Amino acid sequence: MASKSKGNRVQVILECTEHKNSGKPGTSRYITTKNKKNTPGRMEIKKFNPILNKMTLHKEIK
Repeated sequence: MASKSKGNRVQVILECTEHKNSGKPGTSRYITTKNKKNTPGRMEIKKFNPILNKMTLHKEIK
């Protein structure tokens, strides 16, 4: 039996933009899904960064 496709929904990785400049070890990444048809560009969302202990801008990578 063939697997069912979810259509335009794709999995994306969001990475913190401020973390690289902070000099602290580790990374802050979140995995989520988006609809390619409704959001063709790269996502930018404010999410909590537990290492910096504040809300930061996370951008879609790859």
